[in-house]
Amino acid sequence: MRRFLSQIRLSYGQKLFLLATLPLIVAVAAISVVVADQSRELAEREIAALETQLIEAKKAELKNYVTQARNGFYFVYGNAAPDDAAAKEQVMQILAAMIYGDEGFFFVYDYDGTNLVSPRQTELINQNWLDLRDSEGTAVVAEFLDIARQGAGYLEHLWPKPSTGEEARMITYVTSFPSWRWAVGTGVFIDDVLQTTAAARAEVEHRVQRTFVYIGAITFGALMTVFLTGIFINIRERRLADAKLKELTQRVFDAQEEERGRVARELHDGISQLLVGVRYALDSARRRLEAGDAGAAETLDKGINHLSGAIGEVRRISRDLRPGVLDDLGLGPALKALTDDFSERTGIETEFNTVVFRNRLDPEAKIALYRIAQEALTNIERHSGATKVTIDVRGHKKGATLRIADNGRGLNATRNTEDGKTRPGGLGLRNMQERVEQLDGSLRLFSSRSGTVIVADVPLSHLLSPEAEATSEGKARA
Repeated sequence: MRRFLSQIRLSYGQKLFLLATLPLIVAVAAISVVVADQSRELAEREIAALETQLIEAKKAELKNYVTQARNGFYFVYGNAAPDDAAAKEQVMQILAAMIYGDEGFFFVYDYDGTNLVSPRQTELINQNWLDLRDSEGTAVVAEFLDIARQGAGYLEHLWPKPSTGEEARMITYVTSFPSWRWAVGTGVFIDDVLQTTAAARAEVEHRVQRTFVYIGAITFGALMTVFLTGIFINIRERRLADAKLKELTQRVFDAQEEERGRVARELHDGISQLLVGVRYALDSARRRLEAGDAGAAETLDKGINHLSGAIGEVRRISRDLRPGVLDDLGLGPALKALTDDFSERTGIETEFNTVVFRNRLDPEAKIALYRIAQEALTNIERHSGATKVTIDVRGHKKGATLRIADNGRGLNATRNTEDGKTRPGGLGLRNMQERVEQLDGSLRLFSSRSGTVIVADVPLSHLLSPEAEATSEGKARA
């Protein structure tokens, strides 16, 4: 089972669909079970109340039958002696004639269990049925006699129907003629009551099943809505992602071309001219040496100076592409060298502040903050018209923060309508934003006519632990 589960690989969309549907399915299943149980319980109480009401009505009817019958021959029984055979015979004839409905009749048993009257089942007459039991094991006649000895009462039992001979449930009311030692009673079959309650229970079960069908249909509709919505959102997000990917790819290509153009211009305008100067100086010095001119040494000195300038230009371009001091000494010294070079090249007053930062940032964070500072200084040089720049970098308990401020003319910002965040316009500033977002950080921009402030925050997760720092420094020395 574990091996099977380990082989299942769900996509992000499938995980999202399961996350949305599983709680819904569980909730609907729980609601369905609760609704079904409550419905069944409520219906069962109502059906039981109905059954009790119907049976009580049957009992009252039986008691009324027996009372009326007793009143009909009480004048005979009341005036007869315990051994008056003629009176007994007259009463038995009266009871045998009292049949009602399709199944109703009166019966008489003496206290020994012998049947004396049974007009619809005459085969029982003059036989002792004291040991008679129904299919549920109830000693029916013995129970009749016990009820009669106690005065009167009801008994629910099974008894063969006179019309079919098949057992059916019956309620019997029994009273006694104590002086004659008789148990007299009548019963009524409660098939109609049982059929009514069974039909009610079937109707309840049908309603519960129908409720399940309705809930299932609603759940299926909800799941289909979630599924179709997920597909729509997935398609839309993919289209947006594709569009953003194309835009990002184009911007990467543009940035690459811009960087290649910048390097090409610097090579052509700087190093190429210096090397041409060196070539001309060396050529002139060779001709002077051949002519024995004493000024050849001066020409060689100019060539050496041009060559030194070319070497410095190569180092500057190399530093711009990837400063070695960033890997060797850390972010602070690299930013210090960058600001010093910026101030010397542009003449803009530059102030750099930091705390003891050492080399605690991971490589991704260091290069990202260095490129942000580099991009910001480039924008300041080209567009701001600033006369003073302040750069501050420091670590703190939440991570690291780089703050770059100038007193230039400021810049405009555009609003991203999808997430509602204010983001700076321009390729350089968008690159800053994307660099810091790759680190799960944030870039804030404050701009006005009195200047611009850029604040880049890197989370604590990009600060190396002392053990990782020692390992990083050991690799750097190696």
